[in-house]
Amino acid sequence: MKLGIHAYAWCSEWSNQTLGLIDRAKGLGLDFIEIPLMCLPLCDPAAIKDRLRAVGMDVSTSTVLLGETDITSDDPAIRAKGVKYLRDCVKATHDMGGINFSGVIYSQHVKAARRRPTEQTWRYSAESLREVAKYAQDLGVRLGLEPVNRYETYLINTCEQALRLREMIGMDNVKIHLDTYHMNIEEKSFYDATKLAGEHLIHYHLCENDRGIPGTGLVDWDGIFRALGELKYQGYAAMESFVDCTDNMNTWVWRQLAKDGDTLVHEGLAFLRKLQKKYGMA
Repeated sequence: MKLGIHAYAWCSEWSNQTLGLIDRAKGLGLDFIEIPLMCLPLCDPAAIKDRLRAVGMDVSTSTVLLGETDITSDDPAIRAKGVKYLRDCVKATHDMGGINFSGVIYSQHVKAARRRPTEQTWRYSAESLREVAKYAQDLGVRLGLEPVNRYETYLINTCEQALRLREMIGMDNVKIHLDTYHMNIEEKSFYDATKLAGEHLIHYHLCENDRGIPGTGLVDWDGIFRALGELKYQGYAAMESFVDCTDNMNTWVWRQLAKDGDTLVHEGLAFLRKLQKKYGMA
Protein backbone atom coordinates (compact mmCIF):
# COMPACT_ATOMS: atom_id res chain seq x y z
CA MET A 1 0.00 0.00 0.00
CA LYS A 2 1.25 3.48 -0.90
CA LEU A 3 0.95 5.99 1.95
CA GLY A 4 0.62 9.67 1.12
CA ILE A 5 -0.67 13.05 2.20
CA HIS A 6 -3.27 15.44 0.84
CA ALA A 7 -1.61 18.76 0.00
CA TYR A 8 -4.27 20.65 1.99
CA ALA A 9 -2.40 19.50 5.10
CA TRP A 10 -0.03 22.39 4.28
CA CYS A 11 -1.82 24.72 1.89
CA SER A 12 -5.32 25.92 1.00
CA GLU A 13 -4.67 26.15 -2.75
CA TRP A 14 -2.32 24.36 -5.15
CA SER A 15 -0.11 26.32 -7.55
CA ASN A 16 3.52 26.45 -8.66
CA GLN A 17 4.19 28.28 -5.39
CA THR A 18 3.49 25.02 -3.56
CA LEU A 19 5.62 22.66 -5.68
CA GLY A 20 8.05 22.41 -2.79
CA LEU A 21 5.46 20.35 -0.91
CA ILE A 22 6.39 17.44 -3.17
CA ASP A 23 9.95 17.53 -1.82
CA ARG A 24 8.61 17.98 1.70
CA ALA A 25 6.37 14.92 1.45
CA LYS A 26 9.25 12.84 0.08
CA GLY A 27 11.51 13.97 2.90
CA LEU A 28 8.93 12.89 5.47
CA GLY A 29 8.96 9.33 4.10
CA LEU A 30 5.73 9.34 2.10
CA ASP A 31 5.13 7.48 -1.15
CA PHE A 32 2.88 9.99 -2.92
CA ILE A 33 1.16 13.35 -2.65
CA GLU A 34 -2.51 13.99 -3.41
CA ILE A 35 -2.97 17.20 -5.37
CA PRO A 36 -6.33 19.00 -5.30
CA LEU A 37 -7.63 20.26 -8.64
CA MET A 38 -10.14 22.75 -7.24
CA CYS A 39 -8.21 25.67 -8.80
CA LEU A 40 -7.41 23.93 -12.06
CA PRO A 41 -6.13 27.04 -13.93
CA LEU A 42 -3.36 27.34 -11.32
CA CYS A 43 -2.31 23.72 -11.77
CA ASP A 44 0.79 23.20 -13.94
CA PRO A 45 0.93 19.46 -14.77
CA ALA A 46 4.30 19.69 -16.57
CA ALA A 47 5.96 21.38 -13.59
CA ILE A 48 4.40 18.84 -11.22
CA LYS A 49 5.58 15.93 -13.34
CA ASP A 50 9.11 17.28 -13.48
CA ARG A 51 9.25 17.75 -9.70
CA LEU A 52 7.77 14.30 -9.05
CA ARG A 53 10.36 12.68 -11.26
CA ALA A 54 13.18 14.66 -9.66
CA VAL A 55 12.36 13.46 -6.15
CA GLY A 56 10.89 10.03 -6.97
CA MET A 57 7.27 10.49 -5.85
CA ASP A 58 3.90 9.22 -7.07
CA VAL A 59 0.80 11.41 -7.35
CA SER A 60 -2.96 11.17 -7.17
CA THR A 61 -5.54 13.92 -7.70
CA SER A 62 -8.98 14.80 -6.40
CA THR A 63 -11.69 17.44 -6.57
CA VAL A 64 -15.33 18.19 -5.79
CA LEU A 65 -18.06 19.52 -8.05
CA LEU A 66 -19.60 22.91 -7.30
CA GLY A 67 -22.90 24.44 -8.39
CA GLU A 68 -21.69 25.55 -11.81
CA THR A 69 -20.31 22.06 -12.58
CA ASP A 70 -23.06 19.90 -11.05
CA ILE A 71 -23.57 16.92 -13.36
CA THR A 72 -26.89 16.16 -11.65
CA SER A 73 -28.34 19.58 -12.49
CA ASP A 74 -31.59 19.75 -14.48
CA ASP A 75 -29.83 22.31 -16.68
CA PRO A 76 -28.03 20.51 -19.56
CA ALA A 77 -25.60 23.43 -19.93
CA ILE A 78 -24.43 22.99 -16.34
CA ARG A 79 -24.10 19.23 -16.79
CA ALA A 80 -22.04 19.81 -19.94
CA LYS A 81 -19.81 22.24 -18.07
CA GLY A 82 -19.34 19.63 -15.35
CA VAL A 83 -18.34 16.98 -17.85
CA LYS A 84 -15.81 19.35 -19.42
CA TYR A 85 -14.36 20.22 -16.02
CA LEU A 86 -13.98 16.54 -15.09
CA ARG A 87 -12.39 15.75 -18.45
CA ASP A 88 -9.94 18.62 -17.90
CA CYS A 89 -9.11 17.18 -14.48
CA VAL A 90 -8.51 13.77 -16.03
CA LYS A 91 -6.19 15.32 -18.62
CA ALA A 92 -4.27 17.20 -15.91
CA THR A 93 -3.93 13.97 -13.91
CA HIS A 94 -2.58 12.12 -16.93
CA ASP A 95 -0.20 14.94 -17.85
CA MET A 96 1.38 14.98 -14.40
CA GLY A 97 1.86 11.20 -14.50
CA GLY A 98 -1.05 10.14 -12.28
CA ILE A 99 -3.46 7.24 -12.78
CA ASN A 100 -6.06 7.98 -10.06
CA PHE A 101 -8.51 10.90 -10.08
CA SER A 102 -11.25 10.86 -7.45
CA GLY A 103 -13.45 12.75 -5.02
CA VAL A 104 -17.00 14.09 -5.00
CA ILE A 105 -17.20 13.89 -8.78
CA TYR A 106 -20.78 12.63 -9.05
CA SER A 107 -22.84 15.63 -7.82
CA GLN A 108 -22.49 19.11 -6.35
CA HIS A 109 -20.62 19.21 -3.05
CA VAL A 110 -22.83 20.71 -0.30
CA LYS A 111 -25.89 20.99 -2.51
CA ALA A 112 -28.84 22.78 -0.95
CA ALA A 113 -31.13 19.80 -1.44
CA ARG A 114 -34.64 19.70 -0.02
CA ARG A 115 -35.59 16.19 -1.14
CA ARG A 116 -33.94 12.85 -1.72
CA PRO A 117 -32.30 12.29 -5.11
CA THR A 118 -34.61 10.91 -7.78
CA GLU A 119 -33.84 8.16 -10.25
CA GLN A 120 -33.29 10.92 -12.79
CA THR A 121 -30.60 12.38 -10.51
CA TRP A 122 -28.80 9.04 -10.53
CA ARG A 123 -29.16 8.76 -14.32
CA TYR A 124 -27.78 12.25 -14.90
CA SER A 125 -24.73 11.40 -12.79
CA ALA A 126 -24.18 8.01 -14.41
CA GLU A 127 -24.56 9.32 -17.96
CA SER A 128 -22.15 12.19 -17.38
CA LEU A 129 -19.56 10.04 -15.62
CA ARG A 130 -19.79 7.41 -18.35
CA GLU A 131 -18.68 10.05 -20.82
CA VAL A 132 -15.83 11.13 -18.53
CA ALA A 133 -14.81 7.51 -17.88
CA LYS A 134 -14.57 6.74 -21.60
CA TYR A 135 -12.26 9.71 -22.04
CA ALA A 136 -10.24 8.70 -18.96
CA GLN A 137 -9.91 5.12 -20.13
CA ASP A 138 -8.13 6.26 -23.28
CA LEU A 139 -5.62 8.11 -21.08
CA GLY A 140 -5.11 5.26 -18.61
CA VAL A 141 -6.78 7.13 -15.74
CA ARG A 142 -9.17 5.60 -13.18
CA LEU A 143 -12.06 7.49 -11.56
CA GLY A 144 -12.68 7.02 -7.83
CA LEU A 145 -16.17 7.65 -6.44
CA GLU A 146 -15.82 8.97 -2.87
CA PRO A 147 -18.85 8.56 -0.58
CA VAL A 148 -19.11 11.52 1.81
CA ASN A 149 -21.42 12.30 4.69
CA ARG A 150 -25.05 13.41 4.45
CA TYR A 151 -24.17 17.05 5.17
CA GLU A 152 -21.90 17.21 2.10
CA THR A 153 -23.93 15.26 -0.46
CA TYR A 154 -27.38 13.73 -0.81
CA LEU A 155 -26.34 11.21 -3.45
CA ILE A 156 -23.57 8.88 -2.26
CA ASN A 157 -23.01 8.48 1.48
CA THR A 158 -21.98 4.81 1.64
CA CYS A 159 -19.81 2.31 -0.18
CA GLU A 160 -22.93 0.39 -1.20
CA GLN A 161 -24.31 3.48 -2.94
CA ALA A 162 -20.99 4.12 -4.69
CA LEU A 163 -21.04 0.57 -6.01
CA ARG A 164 -24.57 1.12 -7.29
CA LEU A 165 -23.49 4.19 -9.27
CA ARG A 166 -20.44 2.33 -10.54
CA GLU A 167 -22.70 -0.40 -11.89
CA MET A 168 -24.95 2.19 -13.57
CA ILE A 169 -21.93 3.80 -15.26
CA GLY A 170 -20.76 0.43 -16.52
CA MET A 171 -17.08 1.25 -17.06
CA ASP A 172 -14.21 -0.86 -15.71
CA ASN A 173 -12.06 2.18 -14.88
CA VAL A 174 -14.65 3.54 -12.42
CA LYS A 175 -13.58 2.54 -8.92
CA ILE A 176 -14.17 3.32 -5.22
CA HIS A 177 -12.48 5.82 -2.91
CA LEU A 178 -13.29 5.47 0.80
CA ASP A 179 -12.76 8.08 3.53
CA THR A 180 -12.73 7.21 7.23
CA TYR A 181 -13.98 10.65 8.31
CA HIS A 182 -17.21 10.15 6.35
CA MET A 183 -17.45 6.43 7.10
CA ASN A 184 -17.46 7.27 10.81
CA ILE A 185 -20.82 8.98 10.25
CA GLU A 186 -22.45 6.86 7.55
CA GLU A 187 -21.22 3.26 7.70
CA LYS A 188 -22.24 0.61 10.23
CA SER A 189 -18.80 -1.02 10.10
CA PHE A 190 -15.43 0.19 8.83
CA TYR A 191 -14.41 -3.42 8.24
CA ASP A 192 -17.53 -4.41 6.29
CA ALA A 193 -17.51 -1.30 4.11
CA THR A 194 -13.86 -1.82 3.22
CA LYS A 195 -14.42 -5.46 2.35
CA LEU A 196 -17.49 -4.50 0.30
CA ALA A 197 -15.36 -2.19 -1.87
CA GLY A 198 -13.08 -5.15 -2.47
CA GLU A 199 -11.19 -5.23 -5.75
CA HIS A 200 -12.72 -1.93 -6.80
CA LEU A 201 -10.97 0.03 -4.02
CA ILE A 202 -8.22 2.29 -5.39
CA HIS A 203 -7.92 5.10 -2.84
CA TYR A 204 -8.45 5.58 0.88
CA HIS A 205 -8.49 8.78 2.93
CA LEU A 206 -7.10 7.95 6.36
CA CYS A 207 -8.57 10.56 8.69
CA GLU A 208 -9.46 10.59 12.34
CA ASN A 209 -13.11 11.21 13.24
CA ASP A 210 -12.27 14.93 13.73
CA ARG A 211 -9.83 14.95 10.75
CA GLY A 212 -6.96 15.13 13.23
CA ILE A 213 -3.95 12.83 13.54
CA PRO A 214 -4.79 9.15 12.84
CA GLY A 215 -4.84 7.14 16.05
CA THR A 216 -5.96 9.97 18.33
CA GLY A 217 -9.73 9.53 18.08
CA LEU A 218 -12.61 7.11 17.57
CA VAL A 219 -11.99 5.48 14.17
CA ASP A 220 -11.77 1.65 14.15
CA TRP A 221 -8.29 1.44 12.67
CA ASP A 222 -7.91 -2.25 13.45
CA GLY A 223 -11.08 -3.05 11.52
CA ILE A 224 -9.89 -1.03 8.54
CA PHE A 225 -6.41 -2.54 8.39
CA ARG A 226 -7.68 -6.04 9.03
CA ALA A 227 -9.88 -5.63 5.95
CA LEU A 228 -7.09 -4.06 3.90
CA GLY A 229 -4.76 -6.88 4.87
CA GLU A 230 -7.31 -9.51 3.87
CA LEU A 231 -7.80 -7.73 0.54
CA LYS A 232 -4.02 -7.54 0.08
CA TYR A 233 -4.62 -3.90 -0.79
CA GLN A 234 -1.83 -2.34 -2.86
CA GLY A 235 -3.51 0.96 -3.76
CA TYR A 236 -3.19 4.51 -2.52
CA ALA A 237 -4.03 5.76 1.00
CA ALA A 238 -3.60 9.40 1.97
CA MET A 239 -3.83 11.17 5.29
CA GLU A 240 -6.28 14.03 4.82
CA SER A 241 -6.49 16.92 7.24
CA PHE A 242 -7.10 20.54 6.35
CA VAL A 243 -5.07 23.38 7.85
CA ASP A 244 -7.31 26.32 7.04
CA CYS A 245 -10.54 27.52 5.46
CA THR A 246 -10.37 27.96 1.69
CA ASP A 247 -12.07 30.13 -0.90
CA ASN A 248 -12.43 27.21 -3.30
CA MET A 249 -14.33 24.63 -1.20
CA ASN A 250 -15.79 24.14 2.27
CA THR A 251 -13.30 22.65 4.75
CA TRP A 252 -14.90 23.77 8.04
CA VAL A 253 -11.59 24.05 9.88
CA TRP A 254 -12.55 26.11 12.92
CA ARG A 255 -9.73 24.97 15.21
CA GLN A 256 -6.18 23.60 14.99
CA LEU A 257 -6.37 19.83 14.37
CA ALA A 258 -2.61 19.27 14.68
CA LYS A 259 0.33 21.46 15.63
CA ASP A 260 1.22 21.67 11.93
CA GLY A 261 1.29 19.57 8.77
CA ASP A 262 4.67 18.02 9.59
CA THR A 263 3.44 16.87 13.00
CA LEU A 264 0.38 15.34 11.37
CA VAL A 265 2.60 13.39 9.00
CA HIS A 266 5.23 12.30 11.55
CA GLU A 267 2.78 11.01 14.14
CA GLY A 268 0.16 9.75 11.71
CA LEU A 269 2.65 7.91 9.53
CA ALA A 270 4.25 6.17 12.52
CA PHE A 271 0.82 4.98 13.67
CA LEU A 272 -0.21 3.76 10.21
CA ARG A 273 3.10 1.96 9.58
CA LYS A 274 2.60 0.00 12.81
CA LEU A 275 -0.84 -1.08 11.60
CA GLN A 276 0.59 -2.14 8.26
CA LYS A 277 3.09 -4.34 10.05
CA LYS A 278 0.47 -5.74 12.44
CA TYR A 279 -1.75 -6.86 9.56
CA GLY A 280 0.96 -8.18 7.27
CA MET A 281 1.06 -5.25 4.87
CA ALA A 282 4.60 -4.02 5.53
